[in-house]
Amino acid sequence: MWEKIRGNGVLLALFLTGTVWFFLEFITPLICPVLVAMLFVTIFGPFLKKLQNRLHLHRQVGAVLLLVAAVLLLAGLIWILFSWIVGSLPEWLDSLEAVEKELRLLLHNCCLAVERFVGVDGLYLENTILEGIEDGMSAFREYTVPGVVSHSLEYAKVLGVLGGFLVTFLIATVLLAKDYDDIMNRLLDREDCHTLLEVICGVIRYIATFVKAQVVIMTVIGLTGAVTLGLARIHNGVLWGILAGLLDALPFIGTGIVLVPLAVTQFIQGSYWRAAVCLLLYVACIFLRELLEPKLIGRRMGVPPIAVLLSLYMGIQLFGVWGIVKGPLGFVLIRESYLSIRRAERTRREIGDEEPEEEITDQ
Repeated sequence: MWEKIRGNGVLLALFLTGTVWFFLEFITPLICPVLVAMLFVTIFGPFLKKLQNRLHLHRQVGAVLLLVAAVLLLAGLIWILFSWIVGSLPEWLDSLEAVEKELRLLLHNCCLAVERFVGVDGLYLENTILEGIEDGMSAFREYTVPGVVSHSLEYAKVLGVLGGFLVTFLIATVLLAKDYDDIMNRLLDREDCHTLLEVICGVIRYIATFVKAQVVIMTVIGLTGAVTLGLARIHNGVLWGILAGLLDALPFIGTGIVLVPLAVTQFIQGSYWRAAVCLLLYVACIFLRELLEPKLIGRRMGVPPIAVLLSLYMGIQLFGVWGIVKGPLGFVLIRESYLSIRRAERTRREIGDEEPEEEITDQ
């Protein structure tokens, strides 16, 4: 059966597609911390080896130091954003009060306009709308607060799962850093593992390319947002643009979590052209990501950008939000596995064709 599948390109592609889907859907969630640790040790293996040769640090110690440096860097960025948010909180509260006044004035003027053109009592209409809004907010609070309390166990479970993931990842990283060379030598000694190593190298190359592409895209969008909002003279526009660039990595939400509320705020405050600038910037950021991501990833991976875009769409359809990562990753797994198996099959056939000639020559 395997001989037939391996010899037929279409059957091989279908078989690999099903296998990769099963792996990403069912196996990956079970061994995700170990897989991430393996990728971490493999990607930073040369750097850990340099630390070992120059500073005489064991790889386990180097891996721990590298993880600590990454955590400190992330904590520093979070602290900077948190300090900015807390420092701007009084100003935001004042702006919320101003927005509330503007909304009430806008509602009052609209109700007066309705009274002039339709003849309905504008004051009664305004009071009715305000009462409806207050009732809706009360119902929302009554629904969300008990919901948060009742789901507290689920939130605790999520935190426990996240903590277990991090602890398993740290332990697996230290253990793999210690035995990495031994594992790789054992795999190299076995010919049937060469295809697996080729696939692993292809996946690592994709992940490195993906991370570099995300950094480039976030930098471009952050600079675009900072320059645009700064030129529009929006208060703290440069910081809002940088924050939009950082949050652009979030799936589906992206820059919209910053630019859309900012546009609404500017519109309510009467700065209509600034609101239009924020909305146009949001659309431009979407197009920038959709244009740059397939090109950066596809060009460096040697695949057409349309293939990367299609893998993103199919990944979202199959895996939901995580399909943004699993879609292109699955495509790379299928592609590298297919090419490696076909190369091995071609080599096996060439060796099989040469063996009879060698026997005749010996005779």
